[in-house]
Amino acid sequence: MKRLFDIFSSFIILTLFLPFGILIALVILFTSKGGVFYIQQRIGKNKKSFGLLKFRTMKPNADKEGRLTVGKDNRITKVGSFLRKYKLDEFPQFLNVLFGQMSIVGPRPEVKEFVDLYTEEQLEILQVKPGITDLASLEYFEENKILGEAEDAHKAYVEEIMPAKIKLNKKYLENPTVGNDLKIMWRTAMRILG
Repeated sequence: MKRLFDIFSSFIILTLFLPFGILIALVILFTSKGGVFYIQQRIGKNKKSFGLLKFRTMKPNADKEGRLTVGKDNRITKVGSFLRKYKLDEFPQFLNVLFGQMSIVGPRPEVKEFVDLYTEEQLEILQVKPGITDLASLEYFEENKILGEAEDAHKAYVEEIMPAKIKLNKKYLENPTVGNDLKIMWRTAMRILG
């Protein structure tokens, strides 16, 4: 049921978004060097790695300087800053949903560096497909800003934010229904528009 809901919803969203997606792609191409998309290896269900799709918002090879984006990161392009603010860079992930690598709602997938730090108990969140949005995405909607104010962003993420996110993801796993997914999707849409 959840898979059919994901496919149906993703197809509708991608169809409606297509004209905007083409426009975003052209703006990215003409305003900065590099490709339109950024593919980052993330860890999904059962610890399987997959290529997470995003519109590119940073300068090429920016992730060599670190994976966390903090505050007003100078690696982010001007267009990228706008796309990130309104979460428009995330839309290509609906293709990941169609490919069966992700769900619309589920724990946000992490990079291997952080998954390697999970405890046995925390690894339970990898029993389901990762999602585009979740309770943690709502709670930490302005994560970059929070990390930008931290003395040590990496330490703050690993010791404070990551465990709190996992706790919220485990809460979601107690009731992973389509009805609950619709509520989270609605809250996410309202948060972006707000």
